[in-house]
Amino acid sequence: MKILLTGANGYIGRRILPVLVEQQHEVISMVRDPRRFELQDSLKDKVQIFKGDLLQPDTLEALPKDIDAAYYLVHSMGAWGDDFEQAEQTSAENFVTYLNQTSAEQVIYLSGISNAAHLSKHLASRRHVEDILDLAKANLTVLRASIIIGSGSASFEIIRDLVEKLPVMITPHWLNSRCQPIAIRDVIYYLTAALGNPACYEKRLEIGGPDILTYKQMLEKLAEVRHLKRFIFTVPVLTPRLSSYWLYFVTSTSFAIARSLVESLRNDTIVQDNRIQEIIPHQNLPYQKALQLAYAKIEQNMVISSWKDALVSGTMQLNYMDFVQIPEHGLLTDKQRIKIEQDPAVVLENIWRIGGERGWYKTDFLWEIRGFLDKMAGGVGLKRGRRHATEIRVGDSIDFWRILVADRPKKRLLLYAEMKVPGEAWLQFRIINEKDGYYLEQLAAFRPDGLLGRLYWFAMLPFHYIIFRGMASNIAHFSPAPKAPAKA
Repeated sequence: MKILLTGANGYIGRRILPVLVEQQHEVISMVRDPRRFELQDSLKDKVQIFKGDLLQPDTLEALPKDIDAAYYLVHSMGAWGDDFEQAEQTSAENFVTYLNQTSAEQVIYLSGISNAAHLSKHLASRRHVEDILDLAKANLTVLRASIIIGSGSASFEIIRDLVEKLPVMITPHWLNSRCQPIAIRDVIYYLTAALGNPACYEKRLEIGGPDILTYKQMLEKLAEVRHLKRFIFTVPVLTPRLSSYWLYFVTSTSFAIARSLVESLRNDTIVQDNRIQEIIPHQNLPYQKALQLAYAKIEQNMVISSWKDALVSGTMQLNYMDFVQIPEHGLLTDKQRIKIEQDPAVVLENIWRIGGERGWYKTDFLWEIRGFLDKMAGGVGLKRGRRHATEIRVGDSIDFWRILVADRPKKRLLLYAEMKVPGEAWLQFRIINEKDGYYLEQLAAFRPDGLLGRLYWFAMLPFHYIIFRGMASNIAHFSPAPKAPAKA
């Protein structure tokens, strides 16, 4: 089948894409900016990429019309600020207009379980999107899911952050709300099994795992999996806004996503319609097994996608790839050049591992203070870490930076700041081959926004002197400890 995949560079989109290719489907991936959609080598010759923005209907005109089915995997989850409802409505309406010009027989939408009488804004918006998609000529299949558990999912990462960082938790009363968590691999199974399945046409189906748990029980079971002793107390005094701030400061999430989750988690998300088991019989994984698999992927450095790599996890605009060239004028800079005395490949590997668990090679406590101040100012902070310990791709987040260029052959890494600063900031690493050997060039560049931006840069100069020189030197000279020889 010829399939259009929207949201192809999102958390679900990146997971389902290789599965569809493996099933021999012809996949057309629609993304807002192809420059930040990096495919693994095994998929590059098997996937077509089209540029399209659902908020700009003229960009959809070039999309193929001879498709058999389409996946609509577009959600706000903190995007577009307070206008997300109108944006989601407009996106769905534009998509239906396009879809009605095609030969598509089916459109599949991943929504949320929404059985409560009074829904949160986000669940109500998803229900409204269902109704809009139902206006398309193509047969609509809606899969309504509860909390999705998988390595890199927003729900899993937030639960993980809470349990691993807080021995004692004073939590809001919504932790007593109930849900039916489902493993990401089961979600992908249903999404693909529903494709081209007439029994799923014009159906709105609920999917969930076998366990019905409160959010408090989810935290406690994750603590069991990690062999951690945790004490959790719920209190009624935390308002939704205070609860959102609590999640924002304790976990790696953005405030917009924290607010969206808190609003949604006040509703029970329990499967009340089990028709899916008659149409697509499938044994879903228990919550504890889903947790174990998620941790296995993390430990094996096999996290395919993460919510942190979506733009809504930070503060950047959709056109951030326009900044891949550092401006030549109006910049304040700090440039370091260090002669490389070891194998340049080792230094390149040091660059590729920067941030996350490896840290920033110099005075990490100062980076942590900067991350805390960023959180206080409403930024992303330093807790996002990185998706993979050794691999990076364009569009990934690394702590409070976003990757613009990751070019191994040319030995260049370019990061763009998502932290709150009065201006725009870049951090670039290059390895340069000159007549007398290899050099590491590290460039911190800042384009100030008026007087406040200049004052900020000069106020930071003492810290820059400590951080940047030491960081470049340590990257150039750091060498991993040799592995101990195996015992006979």
